[in-house]
Amino acid sequence: MRVHLATDHAGMELSAHLLTHLTANGHDVVDHGPTAYDAEDDYPSFCIDAAEAVVSDLAAGRQALGIVLGGSGNGEQIAANKVHGVRAALAWNLDTARLARQHNDANVIAVGGRQHSVEEATALIDAFLAEPFSDAERHRRRIAQIARYEETGSVA
Repeated sequence: MRVHLATDHAGMELSAHLLTHLTANGHDVVDHGPTAYDAEDDYPSFCIDAAEAVVSDLAAGRQALGIVLGGSGNGEQIAANKVHGVRAALAWNLDTARLARQHNDANVIAVGGRQHSVEEATALIDAFLAEPFSDAERHRRRIAQIARYEETGSVA
């Protein structure tokens, strides 16, 4: 699977670890930056680039997911969710990581690098990447309602 990775300065250590870890586990990892630590960096461009790449890969029929990292993961999730076709979920424990995929078919996970140890964050991401979408009708229906709102501004 291709995995698109982006961070801000607060997630640089975790991002470097994940690049090695995920590659060693057979994933094709694309690092969307940043490439150097800058405490004043602006994360939206990195996260939006990663999210756009996920959508592009999925549209081309390639299996792909994204990871956006920050201090809390909140801003990174918000930025990724501005990309049409992205469903980014903030994960803070194994259940939220798995349920993001299983129930919401999330295609991007956001994790706060300052909220977890490297080991905990890696476990969240591994769980997210391994979990399939349930494809249950109720979940497809709800996802379709969200997509319809994105297109039309109406849920009904």
